[in-house]
Amino acid sequence: MSSEPSIFTRILQREIPATFVAETDNVFAIKDIAPQAPVHLLVIPKTQEYRDVTELAAADPALLQEMVAVAQELANEHADGHFRLIFNTGANSGQTVFHVHAHVLAGGLSETSMGV
Repeated sequence: MSSEPSIFTRILQREIPATFVAETDNVFAIKDIAPQAPVHLLVIPKTQEYRDVTELAAADPALLQEMVAVAQELANEHADGHFRLIFNTGANSGQTVFHVHAHVLAGGLSETSMGV
């Protein structure tokens, strides 16, 4: 992991503006700046220790569980409780920020719409 703060760490430190929609001791959630669905939120651990969801799941499953719980709470609040949860893992999957984060998509999605 880079010693430089990720864009998400800089957002958390309020160096870069973002619209916060939730925050716990361990994670925070913001609106995506380029939404791919009517509801498109990001759930992000406050630590940038893990590059992707596979590293997170192996090292801290409780933190991953908290991310999923926050995603459900956000879907309950911002949609009908139904949502798509996407973790991009690796550059070839579309991951551009190597600080694990989950995309919460909701609102009029179909099985054939992939979103992010």
